[in-house]
Amino acid sequence: MKALFLVTGRGEGGDAVTALNISKVLTHHGFESDFALDPRATGVLFEKNNIKWHETSIPQAGGHAATKLSLVKGGFKTLKAVFSTVKLIRKIRPDVVIGVIGGGAVIACISSKFAGVPGVGISNTPTDAKVCSNLTATIALPESSLFTLNSVNERVYKTYYPVEHKITQGNQEKAVKMMPANYREDVPTILLSSGSLLFEKMALAASKLGKSDINANIVVVGNIRNEKCTKLLKSENVIYLGYVDWMQDLLQLTDVAVLSDDGMMINEALACKLPIVSLVRVKYGRYHNIASLFDGAVVESDLEDIDEVLIDVLNNLKEFKTTAAKYGEEILKSSEKIARIIIDQVKK
Repeated sequence: MKALFLVTGRGEGGDAVTALNISKVLTHHGFESDFALDPRATGVLFEKNNIKWHETSIPQAGGHAATKLSLVKGGFKTLKAVFSTVKLIRKIRPDVVIGVIGGGAVIACISSKFAGVPGVGISNTPTDAKVCSNLTATIALPESSLFTLNSVNERVYKTYYPVEHKITQGNQEKAVKMMPANYREDVPTILLSSGSLLFEKMALAASKLGKSDINANIVVVGNIRNEKCTKLLKSENVIYLGYVDWMQDLLQLTDVAVLSDDGMMINEALACKLPIVSLVRVKYGRYHNIASLFDGAVVESDLEDIDEVLIDVLNNLKEFKTTAAKYGEEILKSSEKIARIIIDQVKK
């Protein structure tokens, strides 16, 4: 059997990780996987895994930050994208088409209908929730508006992110060796990340923490978005590592993670039993209320209060880690759950 994944974004962040993690589990069930990215995608994670990909238009309407204008523009692009994707489906003849978040999910669900192939949408935005749930099986991730609804149609399934178990098996000593000379092993490590790209508000949080009285390593990861972020991170108390591909090791070195309130990394950190401070409205001002889904393990904070919130978490670290571990156990079951949902769609 063969699965075709349509992946939104640049092929280097959470959407790509989600697709790759699902495909790895499907491999154990006898599936081969093909991937399609937008022609503008860099495909960094796929290159690192020696995976070639197809190109097809995967427009984005802004995801959680979509406006009426961006949705209209996205609608015109969608027509062209569906046409090219239907051609791709008929060329490689998959048994199922899986769209991963946002535009990829929307295009996959529409195109699979036209091509007469089972489709599955992985949803975490308002747009893909509306489109996919009316067309095909839809797997709602925690940020999706479908996730917290008590009543949804029979096509909708709810799961945490498909976290690969490997993320919990990092090497702390290896991470220490990767650290610069100003890293201190005798104090806690606080990790800040907003995904593959470092958003300005997360850089501001790092700068604020670097100037605070918190006695800890302030470690920041992600590609720089602009010169302002670069300036904010120029502090002797901030360790900026850039884009890392050894996250499983770094998480083993981390005591508390400060993350944007969305995405794969929230789930990866919880799988590693890490308490999380969710910095809200980092990406385009959007808000997901993720802390409400992981009560006792994730605490949200505005930028102004980040140091005070972190001090409270550090002072109660044992209790937070115990709760995080309970959520982590459930998160680690999600990959297999998602695979089973996909397999059931193929069998129908």
